[in-house]
Amino acid sequence: MIEKIRIAELTSEEARQELTSEAVVLLPMGSLEDQGIHAPMGDYMAADLMAMEIAKAAREDGVPTFVAPVIPFGGKDYFESSHGGISISHATLCGILDDMFGCLERHGIRKLMIVNGHGGNVPAITEVALRWRQKAGLFIPSMYLWQVAYGELPALIGADKAKASSGHGGDPLTSVGLHFYPDLIRADMIKPAPTGSEIKGMKIGGFSSVVYDGAKIQAPIEALEATETGAYGCDPTLCSAETGDVLVKRLAAIGAGLVRDHVAKGLHD
Repeated sequence: MIEKIRIAELTSEEARQELTSEAVVLLPMGSLEDQGIHAPMGDYMAADLMAMEIAKAAREDGVPTFVAPVIPFGGKDYFESSHGGISISHATLCGILDDMFGCLERHGIRKLMIVNGHGGNVPAITEVALRWRQKAGLFIPSMYLWQVAYGELPALIGADKAKASSGHGGDPLTSVGLHFYPDLIRADMIKPAPTGSEIKGMKIGGFSSVVYDGAKIQAPIEALEATETGAYGCDPTLCSAETGDVLVKRLAAIGAGLVRDHVAKGLHD
């Protein structure tokens, strides 16, 4: 098996030799938005690095696994208020995924898995993955990294700490960032998320909701209206490189296991 993992680093001849019908290709994607005033905006960097960790672990199990170039821009949502952020429309994101699936499938590369780092990408992933299953028999799972991480954190660092540290701008992404690229994290800017935000006389209950009579009501608010620091419902000061280390290892193990036990065997209709 060739040492190169990133498809972008393969020569065209190496691609012909290595990207066979037995190869698994991981498709990382994320966003460029406010991740907290202390963290780099490009969470796609973490998704890309997680895809590499998954690929390395899968290769240790003998699965020829490669990583496609990351999609850096996320689907539009309430984070478009992020200064300097770049997002793309649902239709555009669907088009990109459609084209990527189509190019790979044309050459018989059908063992695919998405490594996703942005909630705003989920609707497009769902739509396009279903379409390709229906028209070509592809069955493409998507590992939404941070959703998986929320479920894993209590067992890794304790339920109470996980509850306090978890949220946008906190765990898991800040700890993962401290593990992967600590030099990009502004430790001097890390502070607990603000509380008590209101809009039009109602308490903000999340990035897309308000609270009325104890009930959460969906509302067209923007992230900047919910928090001026980018962090919401968490205490990022509790995040650490140590948490990032154990979390990255656990996510890599889950992803590599999914590749080994299912994707590599061909999840086709």
